[in-house]
Amino acid sequence: MREPDTYERLISLLEGAGVGYQLLDHAPEGATEAVCALRGHPASEAAKCIVLRVKVDRRTTRHVLAVVPGDRRVDLDAVRDLYAARYVGFSDAETAERLARSVPGTVLPFSFDPALEVVADPGVVSRPKLYFNAARLDRSLLMSGADYARLAEPRVEPIAAPAATA
Repeated sequence: MREPDTYERLISLLEGAGVGYQLLDHAPEGATEAVCALRGHPASEAAKCIVLRVKVDRRTTRHVLAVVPGDRRVDLDAVRDLYAARYVGFSDAETAERLARSVPGTVLPFSFDPALEVVADPGVVSRPKLYFNAARLDRSLLMSGADYARLAEPRVEPIAAPAATA
């Protein structure tokens, strides 16, 4: 019997918890601003999910799934301070895909791998409406930030910074 894919695991989690959610089909897109336009909502209502490599010391590396509002960016210094780490940076694509069990642009704000700790900014869990790609480029999910927090059980810490200006 095959292992369920990440999308199926997400839907099973939501159905099992009896959480209200809505699926939204759209043209394939993974970039936050572009997919927000397709879904018809402000970027502040999106969950931007980034896999980070956190080098705590010379021997200890952790992986963190940072979840911030779509109109913000991950504050790497805040994550470094949170873990009292020597270095924090973006994970390489291969490691991110393995831990997130999905390709870039489809990373969920949930972790199905014990080696990937979820840290969410308070601006994510406080949203009445929270949109994110559902482990697919052509389908998104809408749920409340409160339900997300209850199911994902992220560590909630201020890790978002204003988006860089062009």
